[in-house]
Amino acid sequence: MPSSSRRPGIAFLLAQLGADATGRFADALAPAGITPPVAGVLRLLRVEAGMSQQDLARRLGVAPSRVVAVVDELEERGWVARTRGSDRRTNALALTPAGEEAFGRVAAVAAGHERAVTEGLAAAEREQLLALLERLAALRGLVPGVHPGYRRP
Repeated sequence: MPSSSRRPGIAFLLAQLGADATGRFADALAPAGITPPVAGVLRLLRVEAGMSQQDLARRLGVAPSRVVAVVDELEERGWVARTRGSDRRTNALALTPAGEEAFGRVAAVAAGHERAVTEGLAAAEREQLLALLERLAALRGLVPGVHPGYRRP
């Protein structure tokens, strides 16, 4: 065990901050009845309207069967519409007006969360931190905008 005078390593601090940020984001979304995975799917469908369920699964790095449950939930809530593709083998997904409203709530929570996570840093420090984190993510081949938690069972 490291001595108490030793500074924690970068990997530990990133994990600690990641866990804290994840929990706070989930807590902030909860009053709207939205979970982080649902928020992520809403964001992807907002950015790439008309994406098929298979493309969504590929983008998230998960089996298509995992996406079906989330899309079913979003459709039941009236937030997503499935449109049968011309080949009748795929469904194109798009946010409904209610889905756009739900995404608006997610975006507002995310903006507040971003401010809270970086509170205490100057604008230049935030920009420097962002650039370094983007570089590390790119070096590891992480898909921009896709939380790695989607890949877990």
